Amino acid sequence: MTASPRALTYFPAPRSQRYCSQCGSLLTRRIPEDDNRERDVCDHCGAIHYQNPRMVLGTIPVWEKQVLLCRRAIEPRHGYWTLPAGFMELGETTAQGAARETQEEAGARIEMGPLFAVLDIPHVDQVHIFYLARLTDPEFEPGPESLEARLFDENDMPWDDLAFRSVSTTLKLFFADRERGTFQVHSDTLLRGPEPVPAIPTPAP
Repeated sequence: MTASPRALTYFPAPRSQRYCSQCGSLLTRRIPEDDNRERDVCDHCGAIHYQNPRMVLGTIPVWEKQVLLCRRAIEPRHGYWTLPAGFMELGETTAQGAARETQEEAGARIEMGPLFAVLDIPHVDQVHIFYLARLTDPEFEPGPESLEARLFDENDMPWDDLAFRSVSTTLKLFFADRERGTFQVHSDTLLRGPEPVPAIPTPAP
């Protein structure tokens, strides 16, 4: 199913600030007293502006033997396929955020399953968390952040066109667990640098 193309660009909040959000004064980048790393510090009102990792939440939505993917309509990685996922909002749990992102990006109705993968990505200051999920029906409608949404069999998975290493890692773990017949919670760290995505071998005729 395909949504109308729209030119969207995501602008994340800046990691370093110039002005204090409390009083509007210029900030100084320095190590505060009794701390061990640089922070944005306001020497006028004393506020210390801490930066913390961002949480990205998503699901692995399954219909029978197929997995639902969305093709991104926004940067970064416009036009590449991804599991439905996005940044956690204030006032929600990780499971609520994963379900919300699935509905927003794919327009899919799901039953949430258990936690599946927690992936630390320190070089971009993010943690990616994925839950298992079951589609309640094969009808879905992509939102404005997706060009289209489709169900894929394992052998048809677009490995070379996946948007992020966290997505390819999560899918490989999912298919391996499904083959073994049992799902477990996975935790891993993705370091900086490209990670080749192996092609799915073609069975011999």
